[in-house]
Amino acid sequence: VQLQASGGGLVQDGGSLRISCAASGDTVGSDVMGWFRQAPRKEREFVAAIKLRSGTTRYEDSVKGRFTITRDLAKSTVFLQMNSLRPEDTAVYYCYVHRGYDVWGQGTLVTVSS
Repeated sequence: VQLQASGGGLVQDGGSLRISCAASGDTVGSDVMGWFRQAPRKEREFVAAIKLRSGTTRYEDSVKGRFTITRDLAKSTVFLQMNSLRPEDTAVYYCYVHRGYDVWGQGTLVTVSS
């Protein structure tokens, strides 16, 4: 399986952005997809995840109520809708899929200007 993330960019404080992660190749056995992020000089941290069959979601506390993760099974794609963005959300966002082991996509940069 390969993951292709897209949709990052520059947005102002309080703005919105949607990033996407499309899976291709052998997606059989994929269980969970989600996002981590890594800000400059910080460790990578969990952001959100979604179980592909049930649609059950999980969020990191600081993004609850602002970010929404959804999936389109037909397109093997997950989306992260980010609202009320803050400068501290600035990071490279990495998508992953868990299928017994984790596969990572390349990151997409999200920059929130103050």
